[in-house]
Amino acid sequence: MYIHKLKIGNVELDNNLILAPMAGVTNQPFRMICKEFGPGMVCTEMASSRAIFHDDKKTNRLLNTEGEKRPISFQIFGSDEETLGYASNYVSQMADIVDINMGCPAPKVVKNGDGSKLLLDLEQAEKIMKVVVKNSRVPVTLKYRKGWDKDNIVAVEVAKIAEKSGISAITIHGRTRSEFYSGVADLEVIKQVKQAVKIPVIGNGDVVDEESALRMFEETGVDGIMIGRGSFGNPWIFKRISHFFQTGEKLPEPSKLEKLEVIKKHIALAVQEKGEIAIKELRKHIAWYTKNLKNSSEFRCSINKIETEQELLEKIEEYFKML
Repeated sequence: MYIHKLKIGNVELDNNLILAPMAGVTNQPFRMICKEFGPGMVCTEMASSRAIFHDDKKTNRLLNTEGEKRPISFQIFGSDEETLGYASNYVSQMADIVDINMGCPAPKVVKNGDGSKLLLDLEQAEKIMKVVVKNSRVPVTLKYRKGWDKDNIVAVEVAKIAEKSGISAITIHGRTRSEFYSGVADLEVIKQVKQAVKIPVIGNGDVVDEESALRMFEETGVDGIMIGRGSFGNPWIFKRISHFFQTGEKLPEPSKLEKLEVIKKHIALAVQEKGEIAIKELRKHIAWYTKNLKNSSEFRCSINKIETEQELLEKIEEYFKML
């Protein structure tokens, strides 16, 4: 049985399907929408340890989880021990799990030595893992890539360092930093990581439907799956994968009415959280929800200038009526 409860330290997840932390995507409204479709855990957007250390208001808003179903993993990133130790202690008072980001490939992150840049400095990576574990009141996990580039594949080495440093579980994305999101995720390296350590290993990369989830489990032997881009406009993915593994059958695609209801709920949650400034941020989500629907590109263009909730809802209702 591939879908089962998953224990990370002293935290037990109802199942082993996890929503990945994604900057600009996994904010509170999206986490709440996804949670309705049954992932075992959701994760916050990554928060800078330096920003937490300096009590940055914008970053504090990223850490708001009021009214959400647990468990929630809070992801932090940085490269210096002082701020990471502080951030670990701070977020662990709110989090069920603290996650360290050593996978982000974004230029503005790696130029500071953070995210996947740490894969080029394993000595510093180890110091960071130890300081975060030492200062956290809850289990600590690590999310990372298989290496910086094809000449620097460090997946197994990092996994062993993590286990030795007291990390409770690891998530490995089967790409290097230089690949960003191109090509295909390397399942062989994920399998090697799984075989190298005793702590839970979660596979990440290219899980977008039932078949790719099955492939990840079968070819790597991982303890769980983390789903990132496969959830864009598709919070149903968790329920669909779970159902498929339990019954061997696929659920029908969500109906247009169900899509419309989820979009409206997402809009309401986003506006409730941030006010109408959220409308701009919602454009990408609505584009993802309506991808491949009839005349969707014209519809996406038509909502790009809308700035009020009322106008957006009217436009969406009109579009779905046309469908």
